[in-house]
Amino acid sequence: MKAPAFWWRPGGGPGAALLAPAGWLVGRIAAKRMARPPRARLAIPVVCIGNPTVGGAGKTLVAIALAEALAARGARPVFLTRGYGGKLEGPVRVEPGHGAGDVGDGALLLADRFPTIVAADRAVGGPLAARFGDVVVMDDGFQNPGLAKDVALLVVDAVVGLGNGRVTPAGPLRAPFAAHAARAEALVVVEGDEAARATLPATALPVHRVRLVASAPVPLEGRRVAAFAGIGRPSKFFASVAALGATIALRRAFGDHEAIGEGDARQLLERARAEGLALVTTAKDRKRLMAGGPAARELADTAIALAVRAELPDALVALVAERMRRA
Repeated sequence: MKAPAFWWRPGGGPGAALLAPAGWLVGRIAAKRMARPPRARLAIPVVCIGNPTVGGAGKTLVAIALAEALAARGARPVFLTRGYGGKLEGPVRVEPGHGAGDVGDGALLLADRFPTIVAADRAVGGPLAARFGDVVVMDDGFQNPGLAKDVALLVVDAVVGLGNGRVTPAGPLRAPFAAHAARAEALVVVEGDEAARATLPATALPVHRVRLVASAPVPLEGRRVAAFAGIGRPSKFFASVAALGATIALRRAFGDHEAIGEGDARQLLERARAEGLALVTTAKDRKRLMAGGPAARELADTAIALAVRAELPDALVALVAERMRRA
């Protein structure tokens, strides 16, 4: 699903005003749900990486970088995620035979690094996750009260921030920002290659800035490319491709987590061949394509997948480590 443009405009305009009553109701219900006491608590620390808005803010990359930083300090991280886009409700450990249709594209990226548990019910998935490590890193689940969290971080995109500041469907927020901030230890602002910057929400939370750094397995400088992505904000991906020196002759933006069909895959392949373009996509999109039909799999094999990593400030890692020690 592509977010409506008025979500990201100051105030939101008539569309946001029309949907404001629905947003108020959604926000009230979500805030009450977040305030419920957890149904389960683990004997090991639980670190939750969430975002207050709908769509991609970079939380999966932050979760991976934080898990790697904790592992460098001697911890044994294990990921716990809902497995958005997958059919398995779990709890189940992600194995090599699973595809994006089973556990979701994000879970496959996580499982490339550390043991990963998919569970629609985090309270049920938590005990299974605890069998594979000594700290659970949750990718998303901030708004889910099922499992007690010892450390919770809110991730926002530096370019769009909180959008128009309204709750869905009037805006991108999942619940009022105050309800999120009351349950977080820090605000993590993710910056990439885009120059624009949104106004950050007023908050007493410590703010840590994280930079996303993209790289390609082969040089892109001077090459004409067809860039395509189905993520929360494809413009972020396109900016990274351009920053690597490529000339983007064709841009295709799909919906967040959208499976690229055979028709679209064939069209991209044919256009690239006809114009001599290199195909470039994201690691998440490549995972989804590998679970598709013949044309989708050919596109996955042909396209260059950018590697993106998050550079965390030492102060953020130290904050999480200290909260874990107290827990």
